[in-house]
Amino acid sequence: MKKILYILVPVVLIALMVIKLKNNKDISENNVFHYDKEQAVMVYADTLELKSSNSVNSFTGKFQPNRETKISAEIQGRINNILVEEGSHVRKGQVLIRLDKALLLQQLNTINVQIQNIKSEYEIQLQNNQLQIDGFQADVNRFRILVVADAIQGVQLEKAELQLNSAIIQRKTIQQQSALKNAEAQKATIEEQINKTSITAPFRGIVTGKLTEVGAFAAPGLPLLQITDITQLKFTVNVPETDLILFDKNQSYQVIADVFPEEIHSSKITMIGAKGNIANSFPIHFSIKNTADLKIRSGMFGKVVLKNEYELKEIIIPASATLNSGNQPQVYLIKNGKAVLQDITILKRIQDKMVVEDGLNKGDVIITGGFINLFEGANVETKNSK
Repeated sequence: MKKILYILVPVVLIALMVIKLKNNKDISENNVFHYDKEQAVMVYADTLELKSSNSVNSFTGKFQPNRETKISAEIQGRINNILVEEGSHVRKGQVLIRLDKALLLQQLNTINVQIQNIKSEYEIQLQNNQLQIDGFQADVNRFRILVVADAIQGVQLEKAELQLNSAIIQRKTIQQQSALKNAEAQKATIEEQINKTSITAPFRGIVTGKLTEVGAFAAPGLPLLQITDITQLKFTVNVPETDLILFDKNQSYQVIADVFPEEIHSSKITMIGAKGNIANSFPIHFSIKNTADLKIRSGMFGKVVLKNEYELKEIIIPASATLNSGNQPQVYLIKNGKAVLQDITILKRIQDKMVVEDGLNKGDVIITGGFINLFEGANVETKNSK
């Protein structure tokens, strides 16, 4: 009897385990969601119409200053005064910073004394030389009369003429003496350095950076202030290569700042980029005059509005509606209540829109959203277009 029990108990336990596992499997299968491919997928859709590509006629860009520079000193020196603060409006030539010039003024006084001494000595030398010239000239004049009268020999006249010429040459040497010229050159250099202790604004603008303080040491190449000119602005947009044809340097364009949409600014193109960026877009720069109160600031965003003359009607679809299968653009059409993949050819992209060259026609119904669970041949139901 015990042997039978030893055999029956394991068999019963195994049977109970098998039954339990089967029940767990049935429960798991019942809990798994089985998508019904016959169930209609809810999608967003649009009926295609021919549209003018001019309806997409603006490009976003950014305002930048026309001129901006960091100002540094041309000579070394300690900063004595900073006459402006960040936000100060400055005019061209206005003094912004003064450097210590005490040592330079002392050097100027010293060189002035040297020049005065040299000039005094110079005047004495000239006076003495002039006396010599006058005396030798008188001798020459007297000897010429005597030579004509045969009263003296001609050699005495020649000797007097040589002495006169020597005195004249000496005068030229005195006039060209290097000591005075060197001193005057040193004075001019010191005066120029004194002028450079006053650092001025190179153009009208606003102080947008104060990079030093009183007592600091200024040196050539060390930035002290930043000046920004926003009276004239540069507006830059990046345009895909397919849209470069829309821009012409001979035309005027309307630029609008995002924060001031009611104000339209006329602008001209100053540069169309010759080299594209990594996204194959090209920079285009516009020149814009700021408002009188300079309320458009550097770094603000805006848009340029195009004035296209042609009204070509094309098939235009949202870029988000396209699929790329093996680099072949496709879209889903709705035909007889089912989703059907359609190959298309893209002519160009304009911001978030695609202009379709081939594959779609007016009246086609294109799926624009609700792609989850969507597949070729799926039954679809449409909502209102997003």
